[in-house]
Parts: sequence; structure tokens; C-alpha cells
Amino acid sequence: MRHVNIPVFIPHLGCPNQCVFCNQRTISGVDDFVADDVRRIIDDALETVENDAEVEIAFFGGSFTGIDRTLMISLLEIAHSYIASGRVSSIRCSTRPDYIDAEILDILKKYGVKTVELGLQSTSDKVLEITKRGHNFEAELKSCQMIVDYGFDLVGQMMIGLPGSDIDSEIETARFIVSMGAVGARIYPTVVFRDTELCFMTEAGEYTSLSLDDAVRRSAAVLEVFIEAGVEVIRIGLQSSENLSDPESYVAGPNHSALGELVIGEVYYNKICKSLSHHNLSGNENITVLVSRGSLSKAVGQNKRNKLRLVEKYKNIRLGEADNIPEYGILLDINNGEIKCI
Repeated sequence: MRHVNIPVFIPHLGCPNQCVFCNQRTISGVDDFVADDVRRIIDDALETVENDAEVEIAFFGGSFTGIDRTLMISLLEIAHSYIASGRVSSIRCSTRPDYIDAEILDILKKYGVKTVELGLQSTSDKVLEITKRGHNFEAELKSCQMIVDYGFDLVGQMMIGLPGSDIDSEIETARFIVSMGAVGARIYPTVVFRDTELCFMTEAGEYTSLSLDDAVRRSAAVLEVFIEAGVEVIRIGLQSSENLSDPESYVAGPNHSALGELVIGEVYYNKICKSLSHHNLSGNENITVLVSRGSLSKAVGQNKRNKLRLVEKYKNIRLGEADNIPEYGILLDINNGEIKCI
């Protein structure tokens, strides 16, 4: 059964805070929010969805649980009416850690919300302070625990390359999301948009955005944490539709139409190199690397990025695919010897 999200964007409503990286109006492409348009948005989307799809209404873009309480309940009532009619199966929303409490969770539960996506971004108090998140790690810990205890599915959203962050703090953030029982995660390398404080910091030389290669490397390290824990990564990087191609909005940062593909490819490259490093190889052996059926293009990498790098180290290396290999699993055959699963 195909899962379909119907996104309803609520830019900045309910969020008095202004994080240095944030301009939700730019990212979502929505300047104003008209509550009366919500039914139209949902109805228009449902017309394009096949009858047997699992459909979810998703309130994205702002801090949903921080908006005016009357408006929040009104939106939930609209969404819940589609659940009652059988046209939609569930609701999800995204919000901030400091807009979670027992009263809010009771309301979400009442109206059929299944998933709460929490903008954690970083577990480092240093990074949270520099980026002006308006809360500390303790708030993240408390809100995650409450969400899970209430029986909601937790999805953790985190960022790569924030001011003050490094690969170690980012890995720690991923491990925290895993430890809290999250069922999913989103990884967003930091992009600089115009009319944000991060833009001014960039122009003043106070912040330097990650290169594409660094963003891929650090995102891959985080992705490996989630893969090992069996936590689904829903998305890596902003969508191309989120004004990344608009020079009036985009200023700097890792911007690639296939960023997720590059990151997944890097995970495969790291896995292959690590597996081969366990053997005392001269570089002249005949090596076959097999991955799961359907994963060959990921292992080869975009524009053969991985294959070209591997050939530089191991002259006679071939990549292929086979049945009965788990996702991200690898089978090695060295000099036509015994195939070993890594």
C-alpha cells in the first residue's frame, strides 16, 4: 500500500522565535496562511490519490502546537473529519520541543494525530544557543519522552553543519534520536537563505557553509547511525521545490538535486572500503562486491562516483547485485575465493 502525505504548510504561525537559519516563508514558498483554504488543499490532493493508498494529512512548516489554540483545534477538526469519512488514515504534525506538554498531547490524541515530528536540530546546548533555538537539550529530552509515553510515533528532525556543530555533535544528535525510540528521522544539511540571521553571519564572515563533499560525508555518518538502529530516514536535504533554485532566496550551502542519493552512495562507499580494509590487499586482486538486488546504482554512486574512487584503490574491482543480501549488506569475493558477507 502506497503512503501519501498531504502537506498543509503553516509558515511561522505560533513561532515567536527566529532561529538564525530559519525563514519558513522562503522554504515553504507560502507567504500567508488562509485557514479556509485547508479543505480545498486536502480535497485537491485526494483527487490525485488512488483509492487504496494510505493517506495522511501533515501539518508542516511551522510550530503547529504553538499556534493559537482555537485555530489549532479548528485545523485538527477539519483533518479528523477526513479520518471519520474514511478518506484519510491519520494526521501528523511538526513542532518544537518547547511546545509540547500534557494538554497539547491530549488534544493531539483526541483528534487522531499519529505522528509528531520534532525539530531537534542538535542536542548540543552550545549549538542551540548559537542558533537561537530558544530552548536547551533538557527541553528536547522531556518532550521526546512525553511524545513516546503518550503513544505517538516520534520522528526526529536534525540538521548538519549548523554554526558551532561538528561531525561528533551531529552523530550524538542522531544517537539521541535513536535512543528516544524514534520511528523515523529527517536529515537536513544547513542551507543559507536570504533574510535570515545566518545570511548576515555568512556575509560578515562569521559562518561558512559546508561544501557539498563535507555535507555528504557528515550526513552519511549520521545516516549510518540510523541504518544500524533500523530507524527509517524519511528525507535527506530540502526538496528542490523549496526555493533552492531561486537566486532571490538561496544564498549558500550544500545544494544538489540528488543530495540524498549522494549521501546513500557515500554510505555504500564507506561500507565497501571498511569491508575491504579487513583484508591484506595489494590492490591487484580480482574483487567482486555484491549488494542487494536493486541497490547497484546506489553502490556505484551517482555518475559512477563510488566506482571511480574504488578503481583508484583496487584496479580489478567489479560491483554487482544478487538475491538474499539485506539492504546495505555486502558480499565480497576476492580472487574467486569464498564469498564473505559483511
